[in-house]
Amino acid sequence: MAIAYHCTLELHDSLYFATREIGRLYETEPVLHNYALSYVLGFVDNPQFNTVVAEDHSYRYFCPEQVPKYEEHLTPLNQQSIYVTPGKALNHAAVLNTWKYADNRYHVEMKQTEKNIPSFGRTKEIAPESRFELFVIADKPLTLPRWVRIGKWASKARLEVKELPSPKHHSAKEFTCSHPLNPLDVMFTNQVLSYDTINMPPVSLIRNVRMVGEYYTFDGLPELKIPVQMQYRFAS
Repeated sequence: MAIAYHCTLELHDSLYFATREIGRLYETEPVLHNYALSYVLGFVDNPQFNTVVAEDHSYRYFCPEQVPKYEEHLTPLNQQSIYVTPGKALNHAAVLNTWKYADNRYHVEMKQTEKNIPSFGRTKEIAPESRFELFVIADKPLTLPRWVRIGKWASKARLEVKELPSPKHHSAKEFTCSHPLNPLDVMFTNQVLSYDTINMPPVSLIRNVRMVGEYYTFDGLPELKIPVQMQYRFAS
């Protein structure tokens, strides 16, 4: 029997990651990708769930190449029957920050350039006290951290976890899931009919998804319907 955890993540610092770049503006979408949350919750480098990555201590402090290894890092969670959904904002506010820098290329070239032109950029970040909800599905009890770090600035956030009532398993039929989903993780086991797209790297998410397939419901949460058999899957 699956165990479902309802998690509420409250920011104690501003949250930044570049969902999109519009000229000099780097914008953070108020949606948390499930790949990122899997790292944030500690499933990737915890030897209880992933011995290969956990034993590679250099990974925690230094990455010799800027190449994501999502498939290598997240596939072991399928073997543990653990899945983390994307997170959606319950309430949020945005803050704009401006940063400036100077063109100091002469430090590299070891000679003075003709011009030293100041420049700037802006980040649109999610403000402290914003709250997100996400779900963790597992086949055994889990202990999740109370405090986590998230985003480019390793922002501090508090995690509140509540185990949901035992899910009711419904046979395959049409239903709508309003919670954001990773399309790669649901399209193999469900027939997706329609959805809204959330454009963000590394895999765009979908929400308000109308689909045909098996799903879970929970007592006390009549609007919540979560697809069954979600797993981390990757484009070949």
